[in-house]
Amino acid sequence: MSVKVLILEDNPVARGFLCRVVSESFSDVSGIVEVSDLASARRELGIAAGGQAVPGDAPFQLILLDLELPDGSGLALLRQLGGYPATRIVTTLYSDDEHLFPALQYGADGYLLKEDRFEVLVEELQKIVRGQPPLSPAIARRLLHHFRTGEGHSGWGALSPALTGTQAQVEPDHEQLTPRESEVLTYLSKGFTIKEIANLMGIKWFTVNDHIKSIYKKLNVSSRAEAAVLASKQGLV
Repeated sequence: MSVKVLILEDNPVARGFLCRVVSESFSDVSGIVEVSDLASARRELGIAAGGQAVPGDAPFQLILLDLELPDGSGLALLRQLGGYPATRIVTTLYSDDEHLFPALQYGADGYLLKEDRFEVLVEELQKIVRGQPPLSPAIARRLLHHFRTGEGHSGWGALSPALTGTQAQVEPDHEQLTPRESEVLTYLSKGFTIKEIANLMGIKWFTVNDHIKSIYKKLNVSSRAEAAVLASKQGLV
């Protein structure tokens, strides 16, 4: 399988890691183009302002894209790839419904978590050749649970409180942390370093760093101390 690949990832270490995953997954990679923001990705894909991606003489066959980027959301790019003849795989840290289901609705052909082991990501990408969707094991389990229970994202089988007779939960003042982010925050509050947290959780240090950035953004803080104090006050850890 001859593959021309576009990787959209703002973290340079994670970008290099994904390049290695792609190179290991396919024996005939014709080229990998790396970009760190939406603007650069749109230039590579021939997307004019507000338009759709236009395949050139040598279109990409595979696009890996992150969802949280410096100049916007990867979801916006997914919507612009409607007629583009490429397999579109989300590569992210987010396993929650608020990221997963919109990505699938906007045309993602697969959904991989960057915190997965190297060999797991390689195995999942190789499923493309067999016509199967690449899904991280945690995402596959989440989808199965969702459709078995009928819970989840609006538009994907969820029942409204009016239909179920349940009361809507009161939303916290901040965006809810994922289980992984809560675990990282707990370790941060106890004074562990990024490398120590990575070893304890069995993930890569740059993945921990991405989790921390997300925690700071969600809690609207700018330091480890602020995050620890807020987490303690609000019972997050």
